[in-house]
Amino acid sequence: MTDLYPLPPGLIAVTGGERSGKTSLLRRLCGELAALPGETPPTDAHWLDLSLPGQDDATPQQVWQALRARSPRWNSDLQDELVEALALLPHLHKQLFMLSTGSRRKVALVGLLACGANVTCLDQPFAALDRASIRVLTSFLADMAEHPSRSWVVADYEADPALPWRRVIALDEVTPS
Repeated sequence: MTDLYPLPPGLIAVTGGERSGKTSLLRRLCGELAALPGETPPTDAHWLDLSLPGQDDATPQQVWQALRARSPRWNSDLQDELVEALALLPHLHKQLFMLSTGSRRKVALVGLLACGANVTCLDQPFAALDRASIRVLTSFLADMAEHPSRSWVVADYEADPALPWRRVIALDEVTPS
């Protein structure tokens, strides 16, 4: 995907239908999958499966603690703000299997947004969220749009027209990897 590199700072949309390669691209950016020939993924990039598979017995605090250990620029103040804004306070001591799909995804989003990585990859971040949480996330991304050094790569079916994208990469015409 040579037209993705170099990543500009700000918001980057990766769009496409089912099986177009959106998730694979994010995972390659973060080193979870091997890069394709000609790709040089960034060294400080985070992606997370927002469903948090295999973590049913963990609490939100435990999820964030594990992410914080891999994130030297973790922003605890932002974590606290997002917990409140996304209405997660009543769920902090519950195990993930006790949470709705939307709340579970909000736990993962808090971790990704607070991680402080130079490149943060969000895979269909609006799925299963309530309207208030969608507004919080949209506002956060809009605030990050002009960041001078960090990139936010958002994969979804379409690029939200309310957000000021620096680049939109359409994968509909690309063969899935």
